[in-house]
Amino acid sequence: MLQSHSQKYHPQTAAIRCGHRRTAEREHNEPIFTTSSFVFENAKQASDVFSDNESGNLYSRFTNPTVEGFENRLAALEGGRFCVATASGMAAINGVMLAMLKAGDHVIASTGLFGSTVSLFNKYYEKFGVDVSYVNMTDIDQWKLAVRPTTKLLFLETPSNPICEIADIAEIAKVSKRAGAYLAVDNAFCTPVLQQPLAFGADIVVHTATKYLDGQGRCIGGAIVTDDEKIYEELFGMLRTTGPSMSPFNAWTFTKGLETLALRMKQHCASALAVARWLQAQPAVKRVYYPGLRSHPQHELAMSQHNGFGGIVSFEVEGGKYDAWDVIDGTQFLSITANLGDAKTTITHPASTTHARITQHERDRARITDSLIRVSVGLEHVGDIIGDLELGLNKLKTPAEKSSPKNPRK
Repeated sequence: MLQSHSQKYHPQTAAIRCGHRRTAEREHNEPIFTTSSFVFENAKQASDVFSDNESGNLYSRFTNPTVEGFENRLAALEGGRFCVATASGMAAINGVMLAMLKAGDHVIASTGLFGSTVSLFNKYYEKFGVDVSYVNMTDIDQWKLAVRPTTKLLFLETPSNPICEIADIAEIAKVSKRAGAYLAVDNAFCTPVLQQPLAFGADIVVHTATKYLDGQGRCIGGAIVTDDEKIYEELFGMLRTTGPSMSPFNAWTFTKGLETLALRMKQHCASALAVARWLQAQPAVKRVYYPGLRSHPQHELAMSQHNGFGGIVSFEVEGGKYDAWDVIDGTQFLSITANLGDAKTTITHPASTTHARITQHERDRARITDSLIRVSVGLEHVGDIIGDLELGLNKLKTPAEKSSPKNPRK
């Protein structure tokens, strides 16, 4: 909804103070409005609100005070004025496509998108006449060359999932503006605490609130933020008509999650960097993907574009899929789950989970190998996280052990 705060706060303050419109009960904590509809003083007021002659809540599919509080708070954090909350992160991405595109339009998307996003674009939108081209997110010339007269949207996820490539948002924003197209950025990995795409020229920011915004893996939700009123009107119309609504309870949970987001992201970043540096020194690890490492190809860009390097570390081990599985299975307390952004450290094998439903060609293009492991570094003591990863790496067999008939592969 519309962000109404006239004073611009530091993000750490906005995450705690913005969005709450105190009721007549004078509550200190944000209330949960668990109601499907709202009543009016009389028939005329009902008519005026429905015809937009008077402001007010209508129906919780698209107007709910608890959801609006979350929307206003997230908009303040992102440096935008408007936000539309949705039932999931994928609903947010789908909402952008529904609101901004029509049959015959063209989308340029970055390789390395989340697997479900690729499936949404390729399996569903292409059959409705929306054409999608994929480009290397770090190669600005590819973005420029992919532009067509029908290009209406550029879509990227930065850092990418799962190998943490970094796109230059400001340069890609220049491409989108020259093309007369919109730029949408999925900011799930960084959150507005670490990266604010609108400040670099993006038109739309997409979130999966399920991840770091919640921070404890409790609820499913998504959000779309913009500073453009015209875009907001399209997004709100989409929400009102198609109904991918966020529940008031989930909105309340995310609102409370935002209050600790800055503190949590600081710890996620510190621990992830320690884990990445430790992994770099392990002989069984072929390569580590983390923007905070000087070896990362976009390290300098991340230094200028981010306020931190995030909590996601991916790495390749010597061998293939079963070797990666051995490492994962060898850990003791890390959670084997595809979710990320949790207080609990999670570990997964992207090629057989989050990106299993896309083609091998698409995985190759995104550099998702069978030996790749993704870790979402949580808030446990970093020494325990490293110790558990060490247990996993110790499960890898040496070349001699693999070739021995006494040690057949599983």
